Amino acid sequence: MKNKTLALSLTIGLFLSATTASAQKTPPPTGGTPHDFKLSEKKVAKLPNGLKTTLVQYGTLPKASVALVIKTGTMNETDSQAGLADFVGKLMKEGTRSMNFQTISKKAASMGGEVSIFVNTDQVMIEGSVLSEFAPEFIKLVSEIAMNPIFPASEVDRIKADIARDLSVQRTVPQTQADERFGKIIFGNHPYGRGIPSDEQVKTFSAAAARNFYEANFGANRSIIYVVGKFDEKAAEAAIASGLAKWRSGPAVSYPVVKATYKRDTAIIQRKGAPQTTIMVGLPVKGPSDQDYMVQYVTNSLLGGSFGSRITSNIREDKGYTYSPFSSVSNFKGASYWAESADVTSEHTIESLQEIQKEILKLQTTPPSKDELLGIQNYEAGIFVLRNSAPFGIISQLGTLDKYGLPETYISDYVKNIYAVTPEQVSQITRDRIKPENMSLVLVGDRDQILEQAKKFNWKF
Repeated sequence: MKNKTLALSLTIGLFLSATTASAQKTPPPTGGTPHDFKLSEKKVAKLPNGLKTTLVQYGTLPKASVALVIKTGTMNETDSQAGLADFVGKLMKEGTRSMNFQTISKKAASMGGEVSIFVNTDQVMIEGSVLSEFAPEFIKLVSEIAMNPIFPASEVDRIKADIARDLSVQRTVPQTQADERFGKIIFGNHPYGRGIPSDEQVKTFSAAAARNFYEANFGANRSIIYVVGKFDEKAAEAAIASGLAKWRSGPAVSYPVVKATYKRDTAIIQRKGAPQTTIMVGLPVKGPSDQDYMVQYVTNSLLGGSFGSRITSNIREDKGYTYSPFSSVSNFKGASYWAESADVTSEHTIESLQEIQKEILKLQTTPPSKDELLGIQNYEAGIFVLRNSAPFGIISQLGTLDKYGLPETYISDYVKNIYAVTPEQVSQITRDRIKPENMSLVLVGDRDQILEQAKKFNWKF
């Protein structure tokens, strides 16, 4: 038996060796070129109460995705209300005038889906996906949650305890600490720069406070409902008319005026004896409505925003200083910033900063090769196509158009515009916008070790 097993292993080994050798001689086939994305015809309306509706027939699966987006969130909190918007979102799901949490959950499950409520900086989203035949009924369920929340006092203490527990964990996470301090440096006292709430603030949350925030910030004027997938349009419109069309208009959309700050500043958050330093370094840049945004977007991907990017290849693959460095452009209404983040071994903190800066300066002076740029363009074009292969991807794209006032060509020409970026443009925009001398820096790690390294390498904060 052992001899038969050995013989089989040798046979498999020889086969794999031959296959590998053959694969080495024969290059893999070239992938297809991503095409421009063509959005299905969308049906758009604005109701008398201010509610906007967007219906899109998409795909072949018998499912529909519904998302009611209310343009409010942490941006409409006062300083004393930090964290209240999230509390409101959690409490909204606990019941309405006609049904409790269990009924809401069972109804959604019977349609083949569930209801989720997400709260972020500038929007509250009530959403879910259900079987096509239940799309009108799910729209009615979403409408009920949005229009008639009861904010049950019986659930307040439990939700506050959950929030407090989650926040206590977040406060210990170095990346959260870095994000919070970086936002404060870039946005100052603006809501975009507000950190996570304190335990004392959470203790002030109540059913009455939730109701007051809801009354001040929710309503049809601030809302848009998206229905994307396979569904009966007339039935969906009737469901909207029977519910959300009757919602009070409420306040107009109000984005607080913001100006991101260029600030050559360094903040070191002490974590004595930490084996790693969390780095976050960046500065304000232009947003999606800028004419050169696509150049900036591709440049970010090449510099640090993809697995094959230069910074990643340098400090992860070549140097081994970190496992998962990443850069990104974060967009808010009225402001955007670029930042590189990385958790690096403590003893290589300053060397990592030097290498990040080196890659930026190199790209400023030397355009990438056409082949290197093409690899990044293929990656980003492919990601864009994949992102739009599901209804919620479409909803996200439509939401971006609405939020930033972009034309539909932003989506339809996206792939074309990615491939239109030239090596010279990449180098130029790095010179113009990604300037190390204007960057803010946050380090979460062992302060003494960081300062000792800075002295050793003559690094100036």
